Amino acid sequence: MILHIQERGEGPPLVLLHGLFGAARNFATMQRQLAESFRVLALDLRNHGASPHAPGMSYPQLAADVRETLAAAGALPCALLGHSMGGKVAMRLALDAPGAVSRLLVADIAPRAYPPSHGATAAALASLPLTQGLTRAAADAALAEAVPEAGVRAFLLQNLLPGAAPSWRIGLAEIAAGIDDIIGWPEPPPAARYAGPTLFLAGATSDYLRPEDRAPIRARFPAARFATLEGAGHWLHADNPAGFMAALRGFLLA
Repeated sequence: MILHIQERGEGPPLVLLHGLFGAARNFATMQRQLAESFRVLALDLRNHGASPHAPGMSYPQLAADVRETLAAAGALPCALLGHSMGGKVAMRLALDAPGAVSRLLVADIAPRAYPPSHGATAAALASLPLTQGLTRAAADAALAEAVPEAGVRAFLLQNLLPGAAPSWRIGLAEIAAGIDDIIGWPEPPPAARYAGPTLFLAGATSDYLRPEDRAPIRARFPAARFATLEGAGHWLHADNPAGFMAALRGFLLA
């Protein structure tokens, strides 16, 4: 599958992969800053943003989409940054095709399965009545009980196209059907390794990346280094953008 790309700048290719319910546009500010030094390609993963909708949300499928898209764009090998779900996609691509990735930065996620949590969010979005003339404010109010955090609702509702014939930009049915794959992590072949420069960056107040994850990470990514971003939770590039950018630049230019 060829994915939608937002591209800026010239230089060595740097690819940005968003998390669940996100899109390439989440990286807009970062992309503008990085475009001074890199050819920055922010991708919409399948069933997200402006990319095609299709069944299947397994990490081998998502990684294959990214690889096919970047090959068609002449952007391989690339430095690869992935956040959350996008981090799992990035890891899988690096393990499946090590030669396609020059550097790997994984933001606040580990190569393992996580407890079920996002299924309820997908169900809440699916239950929102898409009535004629639906406004974003009305949708926000309707989601308030199921999604009490205002910032999370605002993030999710970026995917709503309100108006006379409201609809979801995302492939909500496909995402809901693939939730088990999204929270999971199918083990790659036993010999799969990525030995290139790798940074796992955790949010200081997040529990997505834990000390006990380090040994299995190093088994697959022997050059992995670990760092923690202060003043940030799981959405570390939004919580501490200056700190995230400094960590990213330091890793890319090392």
